[in-house]
Amino acid sequence: MQYQLERSQWLPADQLAQAQFGQLQALLEECSESIAYWRPVLEEIGFKAGVAISQEAFSRLPILSRADIQALGDKLFNPHLQGVHGKIVQGQTSGSTGTPVRFYQTDLTGHFWWALTLREHLWQRRNFSGKLAAIRSNVERGHALNWGAALAQVVDTGPCSHLNIRTDIDEQLDWLIAEDPDYLLTHPSNLKQLAKRALSRGATLPRLRQLRTFGEALSPETIDLCRKAWDVGIADIYTSEEAGYIASQCERGSYHVQAENLLVEVVDESGNACAPGEIGRVLITTLHNFAMPLIRYEIGDYAELGKACACGRGLPVLRRIMGRVRNMLRLPDGTQHWPSFPEARWVDIAPIQQLQVVQRALDQIVLRIRAPRALSADETSRLIAAFKDTLRFPYEIGIEQFAQIQRNANFKFEDFVSELV
Repeated sequence: MQYQLERSQWLPADQLAQAQFGQLQALLEECSESIAYWRPVLEEIGFKAGVAISQEAFSRLPILSRADIQALGDKLFNPHLQGVHGKIVQGQTSGSTGTPVRFYQTDLTGHFWWALTLREHLWQRRNFSGKLAAIRSNVERGHALNWGAALAQVVDTGPCSHLNIRTDIDEQLDWLIAEDPDYLLTHPSNLKQLAKRALSRGATLPRLRQLRTFGEALSPETIDLCRKAWDVGIADIYTSEEAGYIASQCERGSYHVQAENLLVEVVDESGNACAPGEIGRVLITTLHNFAMPLIRYEIGDYAELGKACACGRGLPVLRRIMGRVRNMLRLPDGTQHWPSFPEARWVDIAPIQQLQVVQRALDQIVLRIRAPRALSADETSRLIAAFKDTLRFPYEIGIEQFAQIQRNANFKFEDFVSELV
């Protein structure tokens, strides 16, 4: 598969799209024949087996929301696959959006996940003999002889050390110093806190070659902090539990859609395709999951479509992954945008260790903070003034202080959360 992926990534965009629609045709024919839900839906757009579906007809298929998948349940399951693609396994998303999704996958979809994991390592030219450290939610403190199942079958790697992300940040940094890894994998918000703590303690990681992030939007601020702390770059990946790898960064930093396995659309609020430079909703179609095809599935994220990358790959480009609708600030006039509140504007006001902005109402913002002591009246006043200026609207702003700001169901941390969704 790596031999195939090495060649397909350089195909012109139109040839890649043609190949995607060839695989899509096979998928839809299976849906029409074997899955009761899809048969009338496909008939509605005039789909016929043996007649190639057009882009226009495909775009008339309904957009599937998380709520739709919850409601339809096993009506989306293919009862006739009978092990042709290996074992069928059931999974469930973390429910971090408040809407957990149950899904089915096969050995074949798992094979693609592993192959695309290896491809990302190869793109980044990592030294497989190095040591990997992973700080994430689904592990406990321990060690492994290799970097994981995706590589163990085909590549000899160095060891991997892992630690649960719930560990105190100072303990995490002490652990990293003791492990002295070549590579570190964790969420961007956790990495940001580690870099800040490393800078304050003057802690170095002499062998560190690269950082690897996943699961959250990666901010320029975090990239800059890591450069200051350890003088290394970050390679980010865009994945989901129900679809696997969606996009990986190339050596130039572009997020390339893993088009051999997924068809990704970026559409506006009316469902029309976005042009490069425009931000819209991300829809995914899983091209090789015949057990439970997710077709035009709205994953809940927003992204900015990008132009072709100078690296020469024909794989589609996402310039930025913006996050979910709950990460958008809403103004009283109904407009929405992703807020920015750089630390440089408020970090010197008070000894704040962690901060999260929450929109409770159209005109109400709450700053959740973690600090070693209660803020003074002057600090409180200055912090509120700084955020009113930064957010560009005279919100009613309150402050709530916590011993620990909780992460969501998948232990991700969001700088901004809207409760209006």
